[in-house]
Amino acid sequence: MSPTRDGGIGNRGQCPRLLLATSSKKKIAELRPMLDGLSVELVTPDDMGLDLDPEETGETFEDNARLKALAFARAAVMPALADDSGLEVDALGGAPGVYSKRYAGPDSRDADRIALLLKNLAGVADAQRSARFRCVIALATPDGVVGTRSGVCDGSIGHAPRGENGFGYDPVFLVQGTGRTMAELSANEKNRVSHRGRAAGAARELIEIWLQSGGGPRTGASGDSHAHEGRAGATSDGVGSAL
Repeated sequence: MSPTRDGGIGNRGQCPRLLLATSSKKKIAELRPMLDGLSVELVTPDDMGLDLDPEETGETFEDNARLKALAFARAAVMPALADDSGLEVDALGGAPGVYSKRYAGPDSRDADRIALLLKNLAGVADAQRSARFRCVIALATPDGVVGTRSGVCDGSIGHAPRGENGFGYDPVFLVQGTGRTMAELSANEKNRVSHRGRAAGAARELIEIWLQSGGGPRTGASGDSHAHEGRAGATSDGVGSAL
């Protein structure tokens, strides 16, 4: 299928279309309810017949989110929303960071990455196992990046995987103040406290303001949403600057 021109907010349907710029079905499944209620039609690369895997060459999550959003927007010729996220462990100097997905090699599985993480933290006391999940979401049109929003969830790294939900490092990430790993939370609980849930909550405002403005690139807009300590259901304490 060849993408059709939809670079602005208008299209042939009732709502403007917005491409979720990821091939990860698990990410898409998380993002859809987070963005529910917006006046957009969410579409996926599969819907567009688009096979794209941009190389993540950025030095930060924001760099990678911006380059992915722009690559998908230009390939599909329509607005796109991309995220980049990962785990930062203080005892490892912030690693794995932007290399979270490639921590144990380019073809590694979640279990391989978790095993390496736990190996590298062997002997590290609980008090020194602090960590956080960080996510940056970028909105782009074919003409440029509109803006970014970010979210953080604080916690620590456990000593063994627990829980059956989620993906990635969720089974070893203890959400601060809950006593449970991210993989032990229900989908609704995770969406309320996760880094992606907070970034998406802030990105909703970005999308709404962009729609109201008539669309088009406004580069440089960014904002943060951070999980407060000790409350599993804490809401965002800020949605960032307006466009």
